[in-house]
Amino acid sequence: MAPATDDVVAALDALRQEVECCSRCALEAARTRAVFGEGDPGADLMFVGEAPGYHEDQQGRPFVGQAGKLLEQLLADIGLTREQVYIANVLKSRPPNNRDPRPEEIDACRPYLFRQIEIIKPKVVCTLGNFATKLLSGDQTGITKVHGHPRATVISGHPLYLYPIFHPAAALYTPAMLTTLKEDFSRLPQLLAHAAPQPGEEAAAPPAAERPAWRPPEHLRRDAAPAARPEAAPQLGDATPRRDDAAPRVDDAAPRVDDAAPRVDDAAPSPAPTPEDDARTLDQAPAAVAAPVAAAASPPAADPDRIAAADPEPDPDPAPAVPAEPEQLGLF
Repeated sequence: MAPATDDVVAALDALRQEVECCSRCALEAARTRAVFGEGDPGADLMFVGEAPGYHEDQQGRPFVGQAGKLLEQLLADIGLTREQVYIANVLKSRPPNNRDPRPEEIDACRPYLFRQIEIIKPKVVCTLGNFATKLLSGDQTGITKVHGHPRATVISGHPLYLYPIFHPAAALYTPAMLTTLKEDFSRLPQLLAHAAPQPGEEAAAPPAAERPAWRPPEHLRRDAAPAARPEAAPQLGDATPRRDDAAPRVDDAAPRVDDAAPRVDDAAPSPAPTPEDDARTLDQAPAAVAAPVAAAASPPAADPDRIAAADPEPDPDPAPAVPAEPEQLGLF
């Protein structure tokens, strides 16, 4: 996590001033203070909530109520503080009585949020709840179905991972939802570790002393010594002979009916041949002799099932993705 440059800080300050003077929607008339967002301008991880509440409206800061305390606790569980991430909302002004944001209000604030992402360039944007997830993903599927499933996407020309999770406010009074939120949150360090580096980041200078590089807690580190794996059990296919090799085929063991039983025309005496029959016999003799020779020279038809089993077609290479899908990395 490289420190933010002066240009990034200056760009965010200019955008903050624009938001504080914004009058694009009717919420401007009722708000106490605009809530722009706060945190590390060079953060790899950015959280996007729904809208300011009462305490946020009073202080001009995001997530300072009970939901904010839960967010800080969840961050501490993965070894982070709120000063090491960036926190913002879809709306920059509080809706009356904390009602849901309206479409025209979301449209008015959309450019500000997309500009924040463009300036900060996080590797992972964690969307909290339905409104942030639907806006940034462009998918109207509810958070109940998509939570905990990261997706690679591009926002404002910047490639990143979008990671939807439940909103902390919704988990405050629902124990089952809180458990799910903690489980989803615990996967963030792994996702951050595999997030695509930004252009020029490999050659960037080390982080400043006042902002050491973040490392996950001991129990989440990927470099911890792996547990010994037990020896692989023998495969069932190695010990059990194939059915077609072990058991004789039915047509090999049982005599054919036409070979075992005498034919009726073989048992009955044939009538004496006439001169016309002798002539026909001579004409058909070459074809009768050639038929068994051709049958012996022709190889038996190959069994398609055995061909497929002996020579399987290789799987095609997976299509590259920038950044790669989390499933391709074996993360989730």
